[in-house]
Amino acid sequence: MKIIVSAGGTGGHIYPALAIINKFKEHEKDLDVLYIGTHNRMEKDIIPKRGIKYEALEIYGFSKKDLLLDFKNIFLIQKATKRCLEIMREFKPDLVLGIGGYVTYPVIKAAHKLGIKTFIHEQNSIPGKSNLALQNKVDLIGVSFKETINKFKKAEGKVFYSGNPCGENALSLEPMDKKTLGFKNDKKLVVIVAGSLGSQTVNEKMLDFLHKVSTEDYEVLYITGKDLYDEFVKEQQFPSNVKVLPYLDNLPALLKNADLIVTRAGASTMSEILSLNLPAIFIPSPYVANNHQYYNALEIKNNGGGEIIEEKDLTSTKLLSTINDVLKNPVKYEEMRHNLQKMSMNNSSDLIYEKLKDLIK
Repeated sequence: MKIIVSAGGTGGHIYPALAIINKFKEHEKDLDVLYIGTHNRMEKDIIPKRGIKYEALEIYGFSKKDLLLDFKNIFLIQKATKRCLEIMREFKPDLVLGIGGYVTYPVIKAAHKLGIKTFIHEQNSIPGKSNLALQNKVDLIGVSFKETINKFKKAEGKVFYSGNPCGENALSLEPMDKKTLGFKNDKKLVVIVAGSLGSQTVNEKMLDFLHKVSTEDYEVLYITGKDLYDEFVKEQQFPSNVKVLPYLDNLPALLKNADLIVTRAGASTMSEILSLNLPAIFIPSPYVANNHQYYNALEIKNNGGGEIIEEKDLTSTKLLSTINDVLKNPVKYEEMRHNLQKMSMNNSSDLIYEKLKDLIK
């Protein structure tokens, strides 16, 4: 079997794509994979390192501010589509998969022109522009949240609830022993992280909180983001139940032994929370397209699995009271875990694989 996979820009798109590729490799011993991504974003480094054939396209997202770049991009999309047609005529894929990011648009468009079976996956609650534009050009659409099905109004009958394959990666990890980071096994652990790069705005509001938590009987890990760590810890003496790190590789392994996470609401994080049934307090980033992190978090809050504090409302007092309301209320805590379990889809890549096998029969 031959498949082309395209996903780009962020780990929220790339890692679900890799999970799906791994599932195909598991079932298709003669699998031939070609990955099409951008020439300048993180997938150009991540994918070739995994021994997957890679084709790069020069293409950019529309900015609305740089009109010159946007006009150039119209030409680049046409050029990229033409290049994808050449690649597909030579490679002859059985399936073409678009797993998010603007790079998928010319890839899926070319496959549609050639009559090749296509699939796209939407990780967020609010569909991205590329996926909305492609909805009437694809054969199947998988979504991470049930409510997203109704957002693809021109794709009736094509959309199915697949969940997000990223969560399965978290489940497969060996749990990280809390003691390796200096935490105690008989204490509850709250992990606080504002995305892989951290957030200057959130950091500014966290210093007071980390000192206020000194009287609590649980422990706190705060992850600042690599570039923000030195400034954050300068001249600070944190309480004994608080540990501050710039970054933690393999964070999902620690989350298997955590009791609560305070986090942004990116797609990968959401899928890990659902798979691990880990109660969460979300501080959605207000700086993303369509405010999609807020709506991601709202899906979980509305289903009873988490709480939301908008960044503009974040204070040390509010965060402390919200954490205590969850951790010190056993009935509420267990209800949250139960509600997350009801929402979780832990066979996402299996389901996607089976649907796509049926598609090309």
